[in-house]
Amino acid sequence: MSEFNTLVLTLDTGDVTIKLRPDLAPKHVERIATLANRGFYDGVVFHRVIDGFMAQGGDPSGTGSGGSKEPNLPAEFSREPHVRGVASMARTMDPNSANSQFFICLDDATFLDGQYTVWGEVTDGMENVDALPKGEPPRNPGKIVKARAE
Repeated sequence: MSEFNTLVLTLDTGDVTIKLRPDLAPKHVERIATLANRGFYDGVVFHRVIDGFMAQGGDPSGTGSGGSKEPNLPAEFSREPHVRGVASMARTMDPNSANSQFFICLDDATFLDGQYTVWGEVTDGMENVDALPKGEPPRNPGKIVKARAE
């Protein structure tokens, strides 16, 4: 089990607190916390923000095709619904390809249930996620100034 309970993202729009869910996805929580505390996410943009759907970030290249040097993670799918404020892992068509990219649901997206690994839930600062510039990619993307697991 992870010793971390929360992930605090300091965005250029304000702070976001995410309650980590090791009960649902222990390997993914461990990965996110480790990368955050190494400074991996610091300065990384939200390269894909779709109004009414989700905000995706976690790729150091800012293109949506990059990740960390760590190996990809096996899927930890659960019955947890993808509703507003849920944090989940992005992946390719391969269910076992999650690495460092994640998304936060801006609205309910239950059609994703059981296909993406839910690892957290925003408990504070959702308005700062809502305020991220929209686009694929946004013209001036919002970024993670600092990310730390606590």
